[in-house]
Amino acid sequence: MDWPFDPDGEKGSEGRRKYGHAILAKKIDEEEDFPLSAEEYVDQYGDHPVRIDYETVVSVADVFELVDQEEFEDFPDFHGTVGEALREADYWPYRLEHA
Repeated sequence: MDWPFDPDGEKGSEGRRKYGHAILAKKIDEEEDFPLSAEEYVDQYGDHPVRIDYETVVSVADVFELVDQEEFEDFPDFHGTVGEALREADYWPYRLEHA
């Protein structure tokens, strides 16, 4: 896919690689953006890259295809809902080992 900017460049990662949820959260102003519409978020950032791991990059729109919620009340609501979608899509590379 042709990205509007390099996922590992200054605009995509602030000079160093950032992954998954951190990239999505950095696009939000916690004081001004809530309640936040999922549709408006995707309209604005849908073609932006989200690095999942060192070799996988998907778009914000790809991530939000898995998000069922239409609006987020606050940042914890956004964080939890999007995090769950990332885990369900296996876009969350870190796993706890259960004994």
